[in-house]
Amino acid sequence: MKDTRKQTTNQAEMPLGRQRNYTEVIEFLDAHWSASSAEQVARMKKLDAALGNKSQKVKAIAVTGTNGKSITIHLTCKLLKEENLKIGAMYAPHILTYNERLAINEETISNKEFTEIANEVINAAESLNLNCNSFEIITMMAIVHFVNNGVDVALFENGNNRYIDLMNICNPIIVAVTRAIDETIADETIVPAELIKTMLSIVKEGTHVISADQSKLNLQLMLDITEAQKGIWAMPIRKLAQLAYPYEQLHGRCAALAERIADIFVNTFANRDAVVVSDTLLTKLKGQRGRPTLEAKRQAELNPRRTVEQFWKETVNTLPGRFQLLDKEKPSLLLDNASNLDAITNLLLGVRLLHYQRPLKGLTVILGCNNKDIDIEGLMRALRYFFKKTSGQVILCPVTNMPSDHGAQSWDMEKITNDLKGMKIKARACSSFNEAFDIAQKSVDERNGLVVITGSSAIINEYWNYKGIKKIV
Repeated sequence: MKDTRKQTTNQAEMPLGRQRNYTEVIEFLDAHWSASSAEQVARMKKLDAALGNKSQKVKAIAVTGTNGKSITIHLTCKLLKEENLKIGAMYAPHILTYNERLAINEETISNKEFTEIANEVINAAESLNLNCNSFEIITMMAIVHFVNNGVDVALFENGNNRYIDLMNICNPIIVAVTRAIDETIADETIVPAELIKTMLSIVKEGTHVISADQSKLNLQLMLDITEAQKGIWAMPIRKLAQLAYPYEQLHGRCAALAERIADIFVNTFANRDAVVVSDTLLTKLKGQRGRPTLEAKRQAELNPRRTVEQFWKETVNTLPGRFQLLDKEKPSLLLDNASNLDAITNLLLGVRLLHYQRPLKGLTVILGCNNKDIDIEGLMRALRYFFKKTSGQVILCPVTNMPSDHGAQSWDMEKITNDLKGMKIKARACSSFNEAFDIAQKSVDERNGLVVITGSSAIINEYWNYKGIKKIV
């Protein structure tokens, strides 16, 4: 009798290894962020082979750039769900739990499945004596999770360019670049060449490349690199998707990039031979050129097709910690894990737009001080410009780094506070988040005030811990 049980190459021969519980898996990941990132592709290839070469069984899309990656993936997933596709998404970083990094059709992986896959991957690495860092482990976990669940496509966020090479094992069919801003360069018109070269190092022959960057110099360099590596260059994003106010101004370009990613995937890879597809927003149907027949017009009037424009008008960002407005709180709260100058500037624009929509009676910005790489001088200039037009104050507070954060806190809070005061900005420093939040709540109107919490994922984590929340639903 033929054995029809599913078997995986090499996997059945591997020892079972230690079976950690969920807490032990988290402790393992927390402890291995500092492992070397050198030769990571070689390690991943060995690990992938031991697990049955699953990287070759998933269609991968890589989303990279300096900010807007999570929202771009989030909105792409919403669009592709409308096409009745099953979509995997790997986000970076997380706010409260590692589970947030892995989702299928916007549903976060369960503790049970997370633990089972983590044990499989960690034990495979240990059996091969591979000293994998946590991002490598999580990336392989994502691949295993997506293949086991039969996703049609998987989107991977590269939250740190030191890990971009990991996507080489998947050979992504699409690479999307949100923005390319090097904060060590004061003049954004100067092309951060090495940054862009790193982002596009994963482009292979036939890879589609699309960008929402607005610098002509950056786009020209991306085009040159894509052509040199025999990729396929797509027209860069020039428009904003029509989201509801104020999100069009904030996330409209990310939404337009998401639309292009989804359009390329659906029409080039998913439904390339489709003749008739129902309930689709993106599929370009064959044989539809020229004027429609009278019968086609009548059917279109009786059964109007939903449009992408309608989709965007109904779509909101539901990703926790990324410009998340908590209106039911008193006072209202705005959470954003913006950690670089470009992202914080965009956040401040969002606050101004909210102020135009409904005048704020009191505004306090709590800024976490744990990102050593941020452009402090540029940040102070951005705050000075913002508070010239909007009345409010800023509170600086220390934040405990999350295990995935690199580097130590390096802000001289007293000096920066004095410098801000010298710019005629109301500023103060606190010794803890709890102290800062208590002061902020009392400083604004309970019904019409706004407290903004930003600076890193770690400070958003501090807020949820303050509230006693252990898991974001």
